[in-house]
Amino acid sequence: MTSAVSNTTSSGGVPASLLNAVNPKATTSTDSVQADTDKFMTLLITQLKNQDPLNPLDNAQVTSQLAQLNTVTGINKLNESMKALQGNYQLSSQLQATSLIDHGVLIEGSDLTLKDGKSIFGVEFGSAADAARIDIVNSSGKVVHSLAMSSGVDAGVIPLTWDGTLEDGTKAPDGKYSVKLTAVSGDQTLKDAKPLTFTTVSSVSTGAGGLKLNLPIGQVTMDQIKQVL
Repeated sequence: MTSAVSNTTSSGGVPASLLNAVNPKATTSTDSVQADTDKFMTLLITQLKNQDPLNPLDNAQVTSQLAQLNTVTGINKLNESMKALQGNYQLSSQLQATSLIDHGVLIEGSDLTLKDGKSIFGVEFGSAADAARIDIVNSSGKVVHSLAMSSGVDAGVIPLTWDGTLEDGTKAPDGKYSVKLTAVSGDQTLKDAKPLTFTTVSSVSTGAGGLKLNLPIGQVTMDQIKQVL
């Protein structure tokens, strides 16, 4: 007698039709856990009704198929939980980002703006340095002020200010300047020492590209913020 539902088995003794039915890769993102369970039970009942009386399913086969059902539903429940956690994380990130609006931040960059005799900038050391030198350069490429760090510098971010004082003691005019940082460890120049520029967060954007902070100088991601001031 030929059964209506094929009992062709895989190498593990489980009907191939049921393996295909419960394979997680075969389900779409819109399938619910209950829908998977209903489909599985429908197939199992159909198979039991149409099994070959001379070669019926044994308990081991049924138990194996039910175990696969539990595995699949468990994976789908885990996927749903992960999606919920991801949604909560994205909402938390958005709330955290909006709290930065109108706050000053340091990001990688060498630009420095002197306004009303005040400026803020920073430096970042990826590793400890024995000594470092910070040069402030005007638009003509001339060094107008320097700061030496000769007692050793730990890795990390250091915020700094400049009041516009020049080497001769006079005050520099307001305007655009740049910062050049040189750091050494032993006889090696450190490549992970970088100047940081100061700016403010204007607004926050979300979209296909993810969460972005809008700054007067462009857009950055949260992980590009070195320090909030």
